[in-house]
Amino acid sequence: MAGAVQRKFVAVDPDKCTGCSLCEYVCVLEKNEPLWNPLRSRIRVIRLTPAFNLALTCRFCENAPCVRACPRKALTQSEEGFILVDEAKCDRCGWCIQACPYGGISLHPDKTSVLVCDLCKDKPEGPQCVEFCPEEALEIMAENEAVTKKWVAAMEKVPANIEKLTNLVKRREWAVLFEEAEDRAKRLSKKLEAINKKWGYKLR
Repeated sequence: MAGAVQRKFVAVDPDKCTGCSLCEYVCVLEKNEPLWNPLRSRIRVIRLTPAFNLALTCRFCENAPCVRACPRKALTQSEEGFILVDEAKCDRCGWCIQACPYGGISLHPDKTSVLVCDLCKDKPEGPQCVEFCPEEALEIMAENEAVTKKWVAAMEKVPANIEKLTNLVKRREWAVLFEEAEDRAKRLSKKLEAINKKWGYKLR
C-alpha cells in the first residue's frame, strides 16, 4: 500500500454502542449474503458486559499482517489498503485471523474463504453500518491511537455505569430504565424502517 494513502476504517465508540447487532445485519444485506446470519457479516459485535460493547472490523493496516501470514497467498492488499480475498486459494486455515491484531477477519460460515470489510467502497454514502447505526456509535476514523483512547475511557466508566444500573434496580426506579429503553427502541425502529425501505425486497 502506498505510504501516501491515508487509511480509514470503521470504529466504534463503546460509550454509545448497545450491542444491538443492527450493523451486522445491515452488512449481510448490503453484501447480498443469505439473510439473518450475523456470521456472514464483515463487522462483528462483541458483548463484553451489559455496559461495554465493541464492534470489530478491518483497519486496513499498512503492510497488513494478515496478508503476510497467509501461506497460500490468498490475501493481497490494494493500493487503497483494502484486503482482497482470492476464494480459489483460501483454505480457511485461519492464520490471517490469528495474525490480525484487531479482530477484523472472520471465517465465512458457508464458503472456503474469509470475510473482510471493504468500507462499502462502491457506495458513495460510505459504509452502510455507519449510516444505519441507531446510536451513532460507529464512525470513520484514521488513527488507531484515537480509537484506543476511546476504548480505554469507556472501560474506565464501566464500574460506575454498572453501579448506576444496580442502584436503579435496587430502588425499583423502573420509570428511568423504561424511558431509556423506549428511547433506544424508537431509534432502532426508525432505522429498521429505513432498512425496510432500502432492502425491503430482500426482507419479504
